[in-house]
Amino acid sequence: MPEKRKNATAVVQKLQDAGFTSYFTGGWVRDFLMQRPSDDIDIATDATVSEVQNLFSKTIPVGVAFGIVIVVEEGYHFEVASFRKDRGYIDGRRPTGIDPAAPKEDAQRRDFTINGMFYDPITETIYDYVEGQEDLQKGIIRAIGNPDERFFEDRLRMMRAVRYSTRFGFPIEEETLNAIRGHAQDLIPAVAMERIWQEFKKMSQFAHFDTGLILLHELGLLPTIFSELKNIPLREIQRRVRHIEKFPEGSPTFGELLELFPKHDLDQVSVLSDYLKVSNKEKAFIKFYHHAGTLFNMPDEWLQKLEKIEWAQFYADPHSEIGLKMIAAKQKKPSAFLEREQKRQELLQKHIERIRTKNPYLRAEQLIQEGIEPGEKLGDLLEEAMRIAVNDEITDPKELLARLKKSPIW
Repeated sequence: MPEKRKNATAVVQKLQDAGFTSYFTGGWVRDFLMQRPSDDIDIATDATVSEVQNLFSKTIPVGVAFGIVIVVEEGYHFEVASFRKDRGYIDGRRPTGIDPAAPKEDAQRRDFTINGMFYDPITETIYDYVEGQEDLQKGIIRAIGNPDERFFEDRLRMMRAVRYSTRFGFPIEEETLNAIRGHAQDLIPAVAMERIWQEFKKMSQFAHFDTGLILLHELGLLPTIFSELKNIPLREIQRRVRHIEKFPEGSPTFGELLELFPKHDLDQVSVLSDYLKVSNKEKAFIKFYHHAGTLFNMPDEWLQKLEKIEWAQFYADPHSEIGLKMIAAKQKKPSAFLEREQKRQELLQKHIERIRTKNPYLRAEQLIQEGIEPGEKLGDLLEEAMRIAVNDEITDPKELLARLKKSPIW
């Protein structure tokens, strides 16, 4: 038994020994029945938050108002939630209040049947009050109970339905599908953009993100999120996302989403990244990736005229490896493209390493000894020294300094 599951079982055992009903719940149960490895273990119990906190030495209060607390066991974090029924929803996100409930009632408030089952790891028993096992066997995504109510309670569930559909290759059941179409325009502003972005990220971690985007568009969710896509035909969306499936594993989500906006310039891309509230790390990647896309759209004769220093700086960028593979996926001959870039990179490798490790051939202190004051001119001279070193293969500091003194910058 994997270590995390062993510790989660110990949490359930401790709750049961104290007289409480306690089960694994949600996605782990689904993955267990599908024989897929998973360590995303959540626990449901009839113990209250205070009873859970009294029973375990280390807990973190994360959602006490909704009956949720994190239990820390041997360094592992487990979300432990009290069985509950929700009083009602007014904002498309959270219940106005909760009441204690039996496991069967708790299951009815959950999103989809395949996520609504419980598992007792002590007796190895499945508790299924929503026909989740039957829907797993059918291979369908179906909302629990009335789909209109489920999506009114939490509008992000519409995107989750698409994520599960594309991840598992399950079609969305007809009533659930129609409810998504009917409520798609209500996704925003009910759901915060941070939650929508996280859903995109989760969706992109698995295969068929392109299929997911197409389905999001077909159901009206994508045009709700991105107003500029409202009048774009489905066939055009299919054409735009056709390369995503060929992108390498680990491709940044925002880079994949940009396939939807092929004519965006860097300013428009920046506005889009702010709108989606992406991380600074992804923003840095996109700046490189957009530059790379512009670079390789140039005619070959223009590329041949680029200085070696420009190529060295390009390859030294920490995003170059994944970026080049994504660019290659859109080429007619990806292998030939990567082979050409690999050869060019190998010829410049010693310079690339110097740039990457910030280890110049000529140092600032050497210029200061020659009477150059610290400041903008010093920086310009160091940049020019690296340009001469790479372009003319002059790496000896004395020779480099002599060349630099003949420069107009000096």
